Amino acid sequence: MMTELTPLRFAGGAQGFNWLPVFVAEDQGFFKTNGLKIEYLRLGSVDKATAAVRDGTADLAITPPEGAILDYIAGGDLRILAANSVRLPMSLVVRSDIDGIKDLRGKRIGTSSLTEGTAIYTRMMLHRDGLTYPGDYEFVLTGVHTMRWIALQKGEIDCAPQPAPWNFLAEREGFRLIGEVNDIIPEIVFAAIIGNAAWVSQNHKTVERLLAALAEAHDFVNDPTNDAVTLPIYQRITTPDDPHLAARGLAYTRGMGMWPKKLTVAPTALATSIDVMTRAGLISPNQRAKAAGVFDPGFIAAG
Repeated sequence: MMTELTPLRFAGGAQGFNWLPVFVAEDQGFFKTNGLKIEYLRLGSVDKATAAVRDGTADLAITPPEGAILDYIAGGDLRILAANSVRLPMSLVVRSDIDGIKDLRGKRIGTSSLTEGTAIYTRMMLHRDGLTYPGDYEFVLTGVHTMRWIALQKGEIDCAPQPAPWNFLAEREGFRLIGEVNDIIPEIVFAAIIGNAAWVSQNHKTVERLLAALAEAHDFVNDPTNDAVTLPIYQRITTPDDPHLAARGLAYTRGMGMWPKKLTVAPTALATSIDVMTRAGLISPNQRAKAAGVFDPGFIAAG
């Protein structure tokens, strides 16, 4: 007799390259083996994914952790349960007539949020070269990386932080790569699995099963001998018509250690996320210690 699968509404912004282990888990039956049926909610922005978990229209989300951290500091119920990715395989892409970061003064930079993810990393990169926000440049809310690429091509923005393999696609199309985010921020909770504390408490076993399936998928993705399965999935969710770009992007991303074993939330990675938020002025220095409490260690050991 077939056991009924537990439904789980899983939200994200673009559900692109960062979701590779999720789609591998689906393809390889890891969710089904763990008794789950995933409903994918692709919401178009990281802010919306965070909000969906907060308001209960999604059960869990994979999204940058900044929204959960801000919610927690404000007394909210969002928590980080695990790390989906801990590296930033991302380049700063600019028009061909822009020589370097200092030339971004007065320019328009595409992002999907002003308080999560790309905007924060970009502010940190530009600050190192003496540019500060909002005085020296403008953020334009263009959307996730696919929408930023369209905006770059149309000339609606001058610059955008673009993940692999879209950074390499842009370079091939005549744009310039003027900085690697990973050089500035070598370890960070790039995307976390977040949940609402009340829902998580009531659905503890469901969360355990999801994280077990994802941990298995992370091991699978991190093993190059599985690339006959992994690479076509990566290509499908990144550059469907370009196997060369997909292969380059997967090697670049995996080579820097994007997907952590056992979904571990390393203290150094979480501390970096909090530090970046502090530098960006999203939280005050005296809130740093409290911010670390957003991590719920009930599922994944910190370490």
